[in-house]
Amino acid sequence: MIIGVPKEIKNHEYRIGMTPAGVRELVGQGHAVLIQQDGGTAIGLTDEQYSAAGAEIVASAPEIFERAGMIIKVKEPQPEECRMLRDGQILFTYLHLAPDPQQTELLVESRAIAIAYETVTDDRGGLPLLAPMSEVAGRMSIQAGAHALEKAQGGNGTLLGGVPGVAPAKVVVIGGGVVGTHAARMAIGQGAEVTVLDRSLARLKELDNLYGPAMKTLYSTADALESCVSEADLVIGAVLIPGAAAPKLVTREMLKLMRPGAVMVDVAIDQGGCFETSKATTHQAPTYEVDGIVHYCVANMPGGVARTSTFALTNATLPYVIALASKGYQQALQDDSHLRNGLNVHRGRITCEAVAQALGYDHLSASEALSA
Repeated sequence: MIIGVPKEIKNHEYRIGMTPAGVRELVGQGHAVLIQQDGGTAIGLTDEQYSAAGAEIVASAPEIFERAGMIIKVKEPQPEECRMLRDGQILFTYLHLAPDPQQTELLVESRAIAIAYETVTDDRGGLPLLAPMSEVAGRMSIQAGAHALEKAQGGNGTLLGGVPGVAPAKVVVIGGGVVGTHAARMAIGQGAEVTVLDRSLARLKELDNLYGPAMKTLYSTADALESCVSEADLVIGAVLIPGAAAPKLVTREMLKLMRPGAVMVDVAIDQGGCFETSKATTHQAPTYEVDGIVHYCVANMPGGVARTSTFALTNATLPYVIALASKGYQQALQDDSHLRNGLNVHRGRITCEAVAQALGYDHLSASEALSA
């Protein structure tokens, strides 16, 4: 199979969908890999390294989309990329379709086979291709939040860990999954007072066993959430419903209860955000204020540490890329129910139920689509 890896074009997105090591693995199994010129240069992965691994360096994205049977990316395709997809071509990347009707419409029109990293599952009930970026985003959320708390950035001037004789910042993490756990871990490491809210008692018990008195855990109710948010210096939104739009848990009314200059970091922004006042921002202009509260809602947060993120992501995606290339997408999806859960769009039909419900499309199951 010919596999194409275009350069990412989203604002300040420097990740790339494949490393030279991945190219070497695929070429060694008889596949051809096209890498767009300078696709990885920004993170120290040069065209020479890709060529040495066996890739063909291609000057433009249109040529890659024209020649490749499968497109490997990191971020969701932008409109101009969607329009280059063709009937039956495989797209393997993050999609986050539920809050993005334009992208969904364009993918349906393309009749491409769109497989989303974020809905591939595993035997443990996890999301193995989302987890690496969730780990990065969780850790970055504290780094970004601590910076936004600085007075010059619009924050209230609180140092996350305080100093002897001065109380540390209060950090509230909404959601105890991968993002929330890594955010809490980083905040605890910096000496903050950390509270995690979740609706899974089993998960709260796990976190309590891991961190003990260093972390407070609370069952998430509207009352508990409002109380915690009102006292917080930094709120991390780490809520995920796989494939679906994130629920709006923090309302605008709650902002009126918060301290001026408090900071909210919405890591769920790729799925529409879990704060009512969230809107996607970029690394170029990451924050804005609503009612005196600083919002950080960068939609490609891990892109800020693009080298680390690229290696973390491609370590996880490579086995699936090899399976799709070596078996063909139909056999690969039939053989692996977890990879099949990643199928979101198949030749003009929506095959992810959460996306269909969010955007009003008829749903066709992945199994039905593959057997049709």
